[in-house]
Amino acid sequence: MKYLKRIFYIFIFIAGFHFSSTAQVKSTFINDDGVQTVKFYPNPAASFINFEFKKDYDKSYTLAIYNFIGKKMTELKPSEQKITVPLTEYYRGVYIFQVRDVKGNIVESGKFQVVK
Repeated sequence: MKYLKRIFYIFIFIAGFHFSSTAQVKSTFINDDGVQTVKFYPNPAASFINFEFKKDYDKSYTLAIYNFIGKKMTELKPSEQKITVPLTEYYRGVYIFQVRDVKGNIVESGKFQVVK
């Protein structure tokens, strides 16, 4: 299963992320209901990234960030509407985030770029 997940993320990276070091990764990700659950900025990010949830978000959600080969970098439960994630342990590149519900279903996902 881990092997397939890594292949999936590598495929996404190769197929959809053709950009130079100064290009921005688009941040328009909307879940299946057509409602955006979380906004994230700045994108590209250098030292931190903010995740801002809508006011009536489910407190049981989990936010996970993965690098492009599928390694989980951060996982946390958003206790506040706005979360700032420091990027000191992150290398330059593209990262995927997922917001999951209590059952593990993906509510929303997106990508952002780290530039250093």
